[in-house]
Amino acid sequence: MTDADLLAERFQAARPRLTAIATRLLSSSVDAEDAVQETWLRLRSADVATIENVDAWLTTVLSRICLDQLRTPRRLRERSWEVRPWPAEPRSVLGDPAAEAEQGERVAAALLLVLDELRPAERIAFVLHDVFGRPFDEVAEALGRSPEAARQLASRARRRLHGSTDPRRPDAHRARPLVDAWLQAAQQGDVTRLLALLDENATLRADYGATQQRLAGRQQIAEQAVLSARLAAHSTPVLLGGRPGVAAVLSGRVVSVMAFEIEGDRILRLDVLADPGRLAGLRVAEALGIA
Repeated sequence: MTDADLLAERFQAARPRLTAIATRLLSSSVDAEDAVQETWLRLRSADVATIENVDAWLTTVLSRICLDQLRTPRRLRERSWEVRPWPAEPRSVLGDPAAEAEQGERVAAALLLVLDELRPAERIAFVLHDVFGRPFDEVAEALGRSPEAARQLASRARRRLHGSTDPRRPDAHRARPLVDAWLQAAQQGDVTRLLALLDENATLRADYGATQQRLAGRQQIAEQAVLSARLAAHSTPVLLGGRPGVAAVLSGRVVSVMAFEIEGDRILRLDVLADPGRLAGLRVAEALGIA
């Protein structure tokens, strides 16, 4: 067996661990596979004789690749539109192995959603140390910072994850009745009900690709919602980057998504994305199981 074969064999042994780390860091199995493959390409072109600890080197290189991805303008722009199905109502799963497994998957998905709230460096530090147990010396190497700085980043991440939630990003189950009420009122053309759901200073921003739209004040928004009754009738509640939202599907095609910013029992802001190109890149249909 050649040195190249031995190197490939060692990388394949490390691949499951690297894939798990990348998936947690990037919240995307596709992006994770790309990052792992890029790590292999860098290992193959490296002077392996100068690497003291190959496993630590792989973790460091992979983490830096993921960090670069997390900091790209595309990731920063599109992360807030990442589509996930609305979670099912919580229920007891004790004693039911299948239900417990399903619940475990939901918990894992919820963790990925919460991790999206962290800054890239905090996310790297938290995932590498708290989730995968990597020492802070290794985390520091990946981030290009001192071990103490890496320790502080992980600590800050823990505080942010366990701290109070943003009042404008309510729990999904508490927001669902308001989203349902909005869709029903829009379908029925009930302007009075729509006005009651909107804050007095509510705004709407829409991106159609070639054009943009901005509405200010609940009267304009309510009137626009009535004109979009057909979309409301074909809308499904979803989570958009953790925010309550809906996806409109006509003839099997996702035509728009709309995110709600809510405070208390009022809608402060609506963000609409109807740019076909960006929607295709978000793989909304795939997330909804209609692809």
